[in-house]
Amino acid sequence: MEISIGVNNTAREITIDAVQSTDEVKAALAAAIENQGVLELTDARGRIVLVPAVKIGYVEIGPEETRRVGFGSA
Repeated sequence: MEISIGVNNTAREITIDAVQSTDEVKAALAAAIENQGVLELTDARGRIVLVPAVKIGYVEIGPEETRRVGFGSA
């Protein structure tokens, strides 16, 4: 699932292909904001992305996609 994070006072956003479910991302975001801590997400390659909660402007969570097999055009 693709997640885009807007960081305050930064022109570019952080975009990752996260392995967590939508509910896990929302729970991690809520906990980070509540505790003024750090949002920690893991991408599909196993890299860990850390963003301080006080710097988060917005988080856009894309739909969870199933992996397609073959050359279909759908």
